[in-house]
Amino acid sequence: MSLGIEILISALLVIGGSFGLIGSLGLLKLPEPMQRLHAPTKATTVGVGASLIAAALTLAWQTGEASWQSVMIAVFLFLTSPLSGLMLAKAHRHLSRPAVPPTGTEAPWAGDTPPKA
Repeated sequence: MSLGIEILISALLVIGGSFGLIGSLGLLKLPEPMQRLHAPTKATTVGVGASLIAAALTLAWQTGEASWQSVMIAVFLFLTSPLSGLMLAKAHRHLSRPAVPPTGTEAPWAGDTPPKA
């Protein structure tokens, strides 16, 4: 491998590991459930994505073929992680019913159940 490719792959691995570590520490240290939800869905997604890009680049450089498996894993990860974070946030909001400010109109917030008559 050329030195430039090795440096790029190494940098991607270090960035991926750093983001994974930051996301994991955020999951452990943040006090509120909604804050804990933010750390793994954002930081860890970027960390795993950088590691997958590094793996795909390594395979492409060594064999000359693109790794469609790495691309599919990355697409699946980038689609499912934000959606699962959204569903967990909505479930938390519906279960705990935190106080939200009024909308300024007669319409309720999206996802709110209308008041019972």
